[in-house]
Amino acid sequence: MSFFISDAMAQAPGAPPSGGWIGMLFPLGLIIILYFLMIRPQMKRQKEHKKLVEGLSKGDEVVTMGGLAGRIVDLGDNFIQVEVADNVRIKIRRSAVEVLLPKGQLKEL
Repeated sequence: MSFFISDAMAQAPGAPPSGGWIGMLFPLGLIIILYFLMIRPQMKRQKEHKKLVEGLSKGDEVVTMGGLAGRIVDLGDNFIQVEVADNVRIKIRRSAVEVLLPKGQLKEL
């Protein structure tokens, strides 16, 4: 009846894992480097943009992500009204503001 069940043979002991603790530190070091090169700067930019958007007020001169430059004439919770030319007003999302210009900068443009 031994042809139905194969005989169990002992295996040779496996080789110890090469590299040891150095092999485990490499992926951890890679993750830390990626954090400082990619994730942390992006989080910092997001925090600065959020602070910029929350600090907007009437009369501020801004440039949108689309490249439109204008002066804020009305503020809402999610939207702002920007005057881009005489009697030309557009409504945009607050988060679309990219840059806050110094006062008087629009006259030079």
